[in-house]
Amino acid sequence: MDEPTWAAFQRLLKIARSDTGQARRVANFILAWWNAESLGGFDIADLFAVDRKIAADMAVVFSWLARQDDAVYATEHRAEIEAIIAEWRPEVWARSNEPA
Repeated sequence: MDEPTWAAFQRLLKIARSDTGQARRVANFILAWWNAESLGGFDIADLFAVDRKIAADMAVVFSWLARQDDAVYATEHRAEIEAIIAEWRPEVWARSNEPA
């Protein structure tokens, strides 16, 4: 991940872990990238409900992803993303931690 994308993603992670009105929308964006099938998609209209700087950071990440030859995931941020799952998708998190 290049520096501008990394910086934008860091800001988005911080927002998704916060307690703001925009945090849920940012979390939805990140979780849709991580696994849309099990964690839910991202409603593009949510761009209208976040500050322009946040929308710009989402656009930076999205644009970077669009330029990749293969699917890329932020695996180095797994722990932070798992914390977002636990916060915003507690039912999914609970199921993933059930004994087999």
